[in-house]
Amino acid sequence: MKRIFLFSAVLIMIFAAGCQRRTVSRIDPGQAVDLSGRWNDTDSRLVAEEMIRDVLSRPWLSRFETRAGRVPVVIVGDVRNRSHEHIDAETFIRNMEREFVNSGAVRVVQGAEFREQIRQERADQQEFASPETMARWRREIGADYILTGTMNSIVDQHRRDRIIYYQINLELTDMETNEKVWIGEKQIKKAVRN
Repeated sequence: MKRIFLFSAVLIMIFAAGCQRRTVSRIDPGQAVDLSGRWNDTDSRLVAEEMIRDVLSRPWLSRFETRAGRVPVVIVGDVRNRSHEHIDAETFIRNMEREFVNSGAVRVVQGAEFREQIRQERADQQEFASPETMARWRREIGADYILTGTMNSIVDQHRRDRIIYYQINLELTDMETNEKVWIGEKQIKKAVRN
């Protein structure tokens, strides 16, 4: 009898623990929420905005426009995550592309991965689309510059206290000459107490 009672009590406790209510509420996507101290959407957005503002304020842009008589074309290339945690660099890349495009100061073309998809679609159109609507070959815009970079981190921890330091380095390189025309760096430091 005691076993049945004990077994029933354990089952009731497990069932009760599983029935706890979860609450979900919607929040403004622009609101900064830092639950874990790790890199998050706010960090990605703020760093992208600041870095693109900086790159567009430097002399390379006016020198190019004076020399070429047009705005430059940029590819946002690879940003390598070398930090201690998994960071989806794709979100950061999209944030930078958005800032570039919305600035109107440069034109942005697709990176290598997406260009291949577009070329495959263009090839399909040659066979299946009407001549009036199919995209033509050899109309792509070549890039003048490529933006690349790295994301690094250092974690310092003692007992319940942890400092997480992120450093994002970006470089803008002339595609024709390989000259670095801009180097940017942004640091974020977070204190976390568990």
